[in-house]
Amino acid sequence: MAKWGEGDPRWIVEERPDATNVNNWHWTEKNAGPWSKERLKELLINFKIAKNGIDCKVTEVEKMDGEASANNRKGKLIFFYEWDIKLKWEGTLAGGKEPVKGEVHIPNLSEENDVSEVDIAVTIKGSGDEAQRVKAFMHNVGRDQIRKQLSEYIRSLKEEFSKGLILPKKGEASVKPDNISMITSGFNKKVNMEPVVAPQTKQQIGCKLDTKAIEISEKFQCRAQEFYDAMTRIEMVTAFTQGHVKMEAEKGGKFALFGGNITGEFRELVPPNKIVQYWRYKQWPDQHFSEVTFNIEEKDDHTLVTVKQELVPTAEVEQTRENWRRYYFESIKRAFGFGAFL
Repeated sequence: MAKWGEGDPRWIVEERPDATNVNNWHWTEKNAGPWSKERLKELLINFKIAKNGIDCKVTEVEKMDGEASANNRKGKLIFFYEWDIKLKWEGTLAGGKEPVKGEVHIPNLSEENDVSEVDIAVTIKGSGDEAQRVKAFMHNVGRDQIRKQLSEYIRSLKEEFSKGLILPKKGEASVKPDNISMITSGFNKKVNMEPVVAPQTKQQIGCKLDTKAIEISEKFQCRAQEFYDAMTRIEMVTAFTQGHVKMEAEKGGKFALFGGNITGEFRELVPPNKIVQYWRYKQWPDQHFSEVTFNIEEKDDHTLVTVKQELVPTAEVEQTRENWRRYYFESIKRAFGFGAFL
């Protein structure tokens, strides 16, 4: 790598007493799962909702499945969380005889959905006018109040896990709040891959398909392992694609990116130097896959990545080439600070 005081300044090692993650450059990760479970229970158990003579409260967290993590890359904090939660609640109507009991199901608390879009289903045990009135109250009022508690969880998650994840630079006793840049995974941003279907009659299955090969090289200001991780770790792929990702980074493992527009299978993984995939764009003729090889070569002051893609439909070569640069290379550099982009 670059010697002390030479080369790209982002590669220069800065003196720190603890010699840990200088310049906050490397990807670091903290497991926020256990803390999140306790925080959500704290916010939800015994949470009271009362108005117009109706009193309800959450009595128990029956189920909480999921995970959460906080990640740092070059001073940017990236948060991932996904929870499936079931609550028990009970409520009484002024002058009512017995408490009404029921459940609240929150199946999709995650970065994929804004809190206002999180599904919250309210059910009751029993029937009758009184029970239906209390259920309607929980549906119309209770759900909004529960969403406020979920928003508080997200706020406190970011506040708690920004501590210690961003390290002070040389000469700084601590990190100034103004120097912390927070970003989320970007699940709510819609990335629309530009259509690459040629304005011709759709290719029919079984017909001969003309194809060509593509080769593209790009320099990244990172180590080979860091680029390899960006292509194989689901939380990092989520960050640069800005959308929900399905991925099993193992031989034979499947992947789906960009809302299912890009799908394929891992054929070979040689960390940190090589990745081979079967890869297809949704608009391509049915069952047609290209083969993509990432060759990752670490140099003295950068990492050179060469992408070779075979069996690309001829009519779509230029647009596919452009999509590699726009949606992979530039997005990776933007998300992780791996170098300048046009």
